[in-house]
Amino acid sequence: MSDAPGAPRFVNAIAPIRICDNGGWTDTWFAGHGKVFNIGVSPYVEVKLSVHRSDGEPNRVAFDVVNDGDRYEFDPRSGPGRHPLLEAAVDLVGVPDAFSIEIAISSNAPAGGSTATSAAVAVALIGALDALTPGRMSLHEIAYAAHRVEVERLGVQSGVQDQLCAAYGGINFIEVPSYPDATVSQIEVPEAVWSELDRRLVLVYLGRAHVSSEVHDRVIARLDGRGAQSRELDALRAAAEAARDAVCAADFAALGRAMTANTEAQRQLHADLVSGEAQAVFDVAREFGAPGWKVNGAGGEGGSVTILCGQEPDRKRELLRAVAEAVPQTRIIPTALSRHGVRVWQTEPSDPRT
Repeated sequence: MSDAPGAPRFVNAIAPIRICDNGGWTDTWFAGHGKVFNIGVSPYVEVKLSVHRSDGEPNRVAFDVVNDGDRYEFDPRSGPGRHPLLEAAVDLVGVPDAFSIEIAISSNAPAGGSTATSAAVAVALIGALDALTPGRMSLHEIAYAAHRVEVERLGVQSGVQDQLCAAYGGINFIEVPSYPDATVSQIEVPEAVWSELDRRLVLVYLGRAHVSSEVHDRVIARLDGRGAQSRELDALRAAAEAARDAVCAADFAALGRAMTANTEAQRQLHADLVSGEAQAVFDVAREFGAPGWKVNGAGGEGGSVTILCGQEPDRKRELLRAVAEAVPQTRIIPTALSRHGVRVWQTEPSDPRT
């Protein structure tokens, strides 16, 4: 990297979103302990830091939130403002006094898609900021720093699975013996199984952003104090184990059953966790013989679902056309399984003549 005074350098980071999170809801404080199966996929969240030597100005951080078309300067000493998640992450990690930075953040994942985009943003941003310091966080440390941003700095409800998936990527089985402590076991599968999962898992955005609602508050209130003994949460934990076992056995029918069982367990937590739009998509999937389907994330209005399609490519195409006709506001989000979690690297500005 160039050491010339004022010469910029770039720190780049990407992190995957997650789908197919069997066992979600059990990785939370009110569940006490949990088991989650999930899969990291693209589209990635992308972060790019343009790093300059500090000129002593008070506003040493500028944000370019590309998806929102929002550019502004932020003084870390002033507290959260227009984008609290981003600003809280900067405040947590800090920016060395020697630097001023511009942070560009973008993703092709729809906001509010129930695919842990906010967790991926926090993980990618913290990973990039960490590259400015002498030490280096482990993947686990990055995930837990991102979790603290949401829970401690912003005061929002968050389990631990989203940040861990963004940090590790791949196919994961996460065990939470006592919230928030968790271990991540990454599931290695043969290339043929990986490729088949990649081809058959489909992410369907339901056409509007998911917003946590009073439904979630009612579920949490009902589970508070008895989460560890809840039959519904036990069913979710079992669905996570079933998904893990199915993938390890390359049994796609069993994976589909585990996904569908998880969705029904979410419905038992509260009927409104499976929205009318989601059910309409599932009805089409059932009609076309899909092995399984699942509401992504906590469930509720908006967001997205994952469908595990059958083996025949033609049947998959027919299914997706039928979904578009039955629920016109839906949109298929192209995905690819991500072998890696958060990745960070540095570059110098390119010569505009090359």
